[in-house]
Amino acid sequence: MALAGLKAIEFAGLAPGPFAGLILADNGADVIRVDKPASSSNDILCRGKRSIAIDAKTNSGRDVLKKLISTADILIDPFRPGVLERLGLGPDVFLGNANRKGANERLIYARISGFPKTGPHKDMAGHDINYIALSGVLSMLPGTVEKPAFPVNLLADFAGGGLMCVLGILLALITRSNSGRGQVVDVDMVSGTRYLSSFPLLQTLLPNSVFPRPRGENLLDGGAPFYGIYTCKDKGLMAVGCLEPQFFEAFIKGFLGALPNGFALPDGWRPAARSQGNREAWPKLKEFLTRGFQTNTRQFWTDVFHGTDACVVPVLSPKEASEYEVFRSPFPQPHPAILGFSSVSKGTVSEALELQAGSHTEKILCELGLTGDELQRLAKDRAVENTLRCPKTRL
Repeated sequence: MALAGLKAIEFAGLAPGPFAGLILADNGADVIRVDKPASSSNDILCRGKRSIAIDAKTNSGRDVLKKLISTADILIDPFRPGVLERLGLGPDVFLGNANRKGANERLIYARISGFPKTGPHKDMAGHDINYIALSGVLSMLPGTVEKPAFPVNLLADFAGGGLMCVLGILLALITRSNSGRGQVVDVDMVSGTRYLSSFPLLQTLLPNSVFPRPRGENLLDGGAPFYGIYTCKDKGLMAVGCLEPQFFEAFIKGFLGALPNGFALPDGWRPAARSQGNREAWPKLKEFLTRGFQTNTRQFWTDVFHGTDACVVPVLSPKEASEYEVFRSPFPQPHPAILGFSSVSKGTVSEALELQAGSHTEKILCELGLTGDELQRLAKDRAVENTLRCPKTRL
């Protein structure tokens, strides 16, 4: 696999860090999550990872972590700015500076923060909703006239945070293949969200933008009746997205043909293909579609539009999506698929949802080649939970 042979150290965190580690592990990297001793983890993005539980605040624990990171290719830092630096595990320790050589100058040191590291919010706590709020894009999302709705914690945590972090890591690895040196990858979720939202944000600068009107009145934010979600007779939902005229024509033809004979609005109005381009007709079109979808079930409308270019599909629940013939699993599979010859295969994707903190501590420390004295020191400092013993090592 693409990242086979690379070692990544992921300090335990929430959402973006674990997701970045998951992507690396899914593509062959040996990802070691660093947990605190006697801790529990609610991290379900743990597939393919190992865990070491060690106290970084003890001298012996910190020394071992420094040794571990010195053998790694990638480090994922999910903490607020300055946390690892105060522990003596900052970038300069490994990458060096003008005054001294680093302990691992090939390391890709990836840092994920919520707010920009140099801005006025840099020392504040926050979550996804706060980061997308400052990005500018939350104000553009669908919702009501009074306020937008937020898309759970997808935009900042996973797209602007975790995925952008992996992109930075891969770019830094490519650079390292030429320079031989590692780099610091700085990701903040406000900036990451702004970057992935380039299309809507740049649209606001154009005189002929697709977002010229208040929220809920534009083409892509719920204003267009041919780009939205409709409720069926059985409360199931259908997603309609026929933006282009030829797709709208296919939709209207199929929709009108499937409605009861003579179906129309109370005033007798019925849409035609030209109704799409007539903004004044959009309120009537939306009412017609709303009433029309309620005449039958989701399965009925699914059958009507399946295999057509009407751009209409059912809204599936997580359980239904897991049964979709392409997936056939409740576990999201690694993506994209890399096609072509590969001499390395990880086999079936693990379905683990839990990685017990410290479940690989002894094996990882033994791989580092710790001496008996070093293991004794860890136990004495309570940097680890249990007494450790490596083959051919006497305590």
